[in-house]
Amino acid sequence: MNAQDDMGEVETTVARARAAQQEYEAQGSQARYDLAAQAAAWAIMEPARNRHLAELSVKTTGLGNVADKITKNHRKTLGLMRDIAGVKTFGAITHTPETGITEIARPIGVIGAVVPSTNPAATPANNIINALKCGNAIVLSPSPKGVPACETLLEYVHAEFAKIGENPDLVQMVPAPGSKEKTQRLLEISDMIVVTGSQNNVRRAYTSGTPALAVGAGNVPVIVDETADLAAAARKIAASKTFDNATSCSSENALVVVDAIYDAFMDELAQIGGALIRDENRIVQALWPEGHLNRAVIAQDAAETIAALGLEGDVPAETQFILVETTGIGPQHPLSGEKLSRVAAVYRADDFASAGEITARILAHQGAGHSVGLHSTQDARAVELATCLPTCRVIVNQAHCFATGGAFNNGMPFSLSMGCGSWGGNSIDDNLHWKHFMQRAKVIREIPAREPSVEEIFGDYWKAAGA
Repeated sequence: MNAQDDMGEVETTVARARAAQQEYEAQGSQARYDLAAQAAAWAIMEPARNRHLAELSVKTTGLGNVADKITKNHRKTLGLMRDIAGVKTFGAITHTPETGITEIARPIGVIGAVVPSTNPAATPANNIINALKCGNAIVLSPSPKGVPACETLLEYVHAEFAKIGENPDLVQMVPAPGSKEKTQRLLEISDMIVVTGSQNNVRRAYTSGTPALAVGAGNVPVIVDETADLAAAARKIAASKTFDNATSCSSENALVVVDAIYDAFMDELAQIGGALIRDENRIVQALWPEGHLNRAVIAQDAAETIAALGLEGDVPAETQFILVETTGIGPQHPLSGEKLSRVAAVYRADDFASAGEITARILAHQGAGHSVGLHSTQDARAVELATCLPTCRVIVNQAHCFATGGAFNNGMPFSLSMGCGSWGGNSIDDNLHWKHFMQRAKVIREIPAREPSVEEIFGDYWKAAGA
């Protein structure tokens, strides 16, 4: 098969999706959209299928672990279904008598979605459900290693569709084997594209000429100040750092700890499996052996991580994650960047102000716009960070990777794709969710005029500056 045939395959797939979407919209109803979304959700949440997808994901990508993948597939999908339950995405969704405006929900059309190998089932499922809920078709482009999990997920979705008489062409993927050329063609001919993962794909999305929702890279710094509940902070950081072997972009990558409680906090971390290494050069050489992140460490279990870093016998047997003391930040100091592993850099800060400065420098190097964590009893400090740092989220006293993408105990929408605003080069600054998968037509009626006088608008200004 030549390149022209490859492009033809993608175009045929999108054409089938477009035809299916047009019928889905023309014969649509809120009940139909809701039923299709529920079918896709159950396709991944049914326990036996969930386990198989988790096992297949770990086997084919070599990333993460099965138990946590099962939890992620279940929790993220259940949370999304909670978020969209009862939400109107068909027909008239709002009418405001004061403005005379009625908003009509309209689908976007065919969504092209590029999904990462770190979450080859949970992320596409999230995109599929949002697309269907809002009346769209979707075509997925998985990473090469994510193809088996994506193919299996689509089999499950289509099986559920068969039960309700829904058209399987609404949910498809780029025919395997994938390629950069096929993905590029999908980016060009979809009605909207959603990209999670590789920053190369993010940049290609934004230059494709198609409206794009592409999200930024993670590299989460978390501040622990002198007022924090140290035992609780350590417990939450450990749970988050080790979950699914740190595949999440929301996993803690740097801990910035205030000097007054530094030693005590290291003791707390040690009690729950954190091993502190003070020879950063040893870790850097093992983690980036030839200038590139060591694949033997990326998203691996603790034992494999310790072995790949050459730490066997040098850390306690119960070690679950590695902490590396460092001071360097920037391109010449790779520990200050994202590590996609059970390894976190540790910075000692003189005080909270110093911690904020260190965090700002880390974000300037990598991860701007994504999120920052804070363990503190001083809520005003969270507001201060949100006011000063280039970040779209400040996660307060929570296990970061469980909180950033939505949790049952916070108000963020469930998502696996975090918009990073202009700081991260993104078009959105919130969690990608259902509102991004539809557009609104407005019926605009005449209302009584509300024209102010010039004096009403400029009176205060004239008092301050003169007329």
